[in-house]
Amino acid sequence: MVGHWFHAAADFALTYMPLAFLLLIAVMVWLLWKTVGIMPRTTPANMIQGSKSRTSWSEVAGVEEVRGELMEVVDFMRDPKRFERLGAKVPKGLLLYGPPGTGKTLLAKAVAFESGANFYSASASSFVEMFAGLGAARIRKLFNEARKNAPAIIFIDELDAVGAQRSGHGFNREQDQTLNQLLVELDGFEGAEQVVVMGASNRIQDLDPALLRPGRFDRQLLVPPPDLAGREAILRVHTRGKPLNIDDVDLATVARQTSGLTGAELANICNEAAISAGRRSDLTIDQKDFDWALERVVAGLQQRKVLTEKERRILAYHEGGHALMSHLMNELSPLQKVTIVARGDALGYTYHLPEEDRYLHTKEELIDWMIVTLAGRASEEVVFGHVTNGAANDLEKVTSLARSMVFEWGMSEGASSRTMRADNYALSEETKRLRDSEQARLTDGAYEESLRLIKKHRASLDRLAAALLEKETLVREDVLEILGGIEPESRASDAVGVPQVVAARPGSLPA
Repeated sequence: MVGHWFHAAADFALTYMPLAFLLLIAVMVWLLWKTVGIMPRTTPANMIQGSKSRTSWSEVAGVEEVRGELMEVVDFMRDPKRFERLGAKVPKGLLLYGPPGTGKTLLAKAVAFESGANFYSASASSFVEMFAGLGAARIRKLFNEARKNAPAIIFIDELDAVGAQRSGHGFNREQDQTLNQLLVELDGFEGAEQVVVMGASNRIQDLDPALLRPGRFDRQLLVPPPDLAGREAILRVHTRGKPLNIDDVDLATVARQTSGLTGAELANICNEAAISAGRRSDLTIDQKDFDWALERVVAGLQQRKVLTEKERRILAYHEGGHALMSHLMNELSPLQKVTIVARGDALGYTYHLPEEDRYLHTKEELIDWMIVTLAGRASEEVVFGHVTNGAANDLEKVTSLARSMVFEWGMSEGASSRTMRADNYALSEETKRLRDSEQARLTDGAYEESLRLIKKHRASLDRLAAALLEKETLVREDVLEILGGIEPESRASDAVGVPQVVAARPGSLPA
């Protein structure tokens, strides 16, 4: 019986083994075809003819300084002899870095369109594979293709995926091989070649120093979030062709309300405003559509959460405390709206409108903002005698700000205010205790001041909370009417440009 089964198994193996072997070979060939590229010749990246990319300078706004630098590259690609006769060479590489959504890819496409060059767009992650040597081969293929089709622009997005600092270990990683090949290709350009490499990264601090030296990425251009004038220009670009109610919509006001937002977020606001108008079956986009879109983008989707009457009362006093302290502390960053209607994960929020962009803040201004942020928790303690987990987000913001004031900006008292945070060496235990105590002193002092002011203006807080319970949302005019003639008490009443939304978010309960 055993012999019978053995012979049957042998016959089966002899019959089907060649087929299984051929199937295994087919699978291996297919994998190589999909990964290495043993296939008919294809372009190594998404190549777009410059004349067909349709992204011109008119679609780029809010980054005038960066655009001015890139226009030199466009001039060189159009008329290289004008520079070559003077001995000038086009920069081999341009690195655009900055927060996500500021328009780095848009700038690269505009350079390709305006110069008429072929545009090769690739993500750095597409060069990093598990197979040794594959990333380096793709780099070589990309650069060879660009040289054949010069003038050309190679754009590598998220450069830190392949250009991160090398490990320094004794073995050679695939990512290190890919980076080495990229460095070699950047060095291999001849003077007459009209090939420019543009990279984009959100984390320039993680890039390998060999990439950033002159001769490789010669120019490093910061693409920051736009300023007030830039935001207005971006809004005009993204509302071009949209049916705006010109008698109602004020893009300058919308620009002031969007301090710190990037170009991508502004484009999203314009799109959400159009969706809002379409939802009402209206023929034009009104200012209320932009107001709704701004809250949708900044604070999240409006939600109708079912709260008990006790929770609604606590929330009304919490947000009323923020609103009251905003009036007392932020004279030039006036309160615009306070609501107990949930948006996103916030049960309620207080919204401010900065009058101008600010980049420098005094210690007094930052402490005033801490007082405003802690006013919700202080109101809960004064009115109810206990606090809730609704101040979790407020405490997180205040702690982060106090830590930056002590560890980074030198705003503590005594000798510790003249030393920076130690990144490259360990802090002594004494220094840690000193800075932790100073951080606690700032937050505790701000909370005590918030408690004092809440107690002083308790009657006004009661009126604000009652109005919130009745109307759920109060605008600036409503708050001013309720608070009457209360004068600001801030030591630095021009604290503007700080985060615009002070929201009550439930924190995690202790285990």
